[in-house]
Amino acid sequence: MDRNRDIPVRRSRPLWVEEPARRPRMPDPVRTAAVRAVLFVSVTLVEGMVTALFALTGSWFALPMLLFALASVVATTWAVLDVWVTRQAWRQRHGVVSLPSSSARPVRRARRPRFP
Repeated sequence: MDRNRDIPVRRSRPLWVEEPARRPRMPDPVRTAAVRAVLFVSVTLVEGMVTALFALTGSWFALPMLLFALASVVATTWAVLDVWVTRQAWRQRHGVVSLPSSSARPVRRARRPRFP
């Protein structure tokens, strides 16, 4: 008697199915700047919370933490502006096309005359 005939055959399926993204992926330099900015923001928020807790307890650590938190706010502002500047520079260099009209410049290789 053949027992394998009664067992249903299971086909292997992939672990995940790729779905198209809603928005295109950010360019690598912009994504790197964005990750750096998120890290700066998170550290600044933690420093602000620690500073507030030190101030509530009356610890002498409150003043140094306040100075560190203020420096972190400046650095975080710089990091967030870096994301914006990097994104704009990438768009200018790589000519993002916006429809229906585009002011994007063609790639330099296409404009450069070819000499034999």
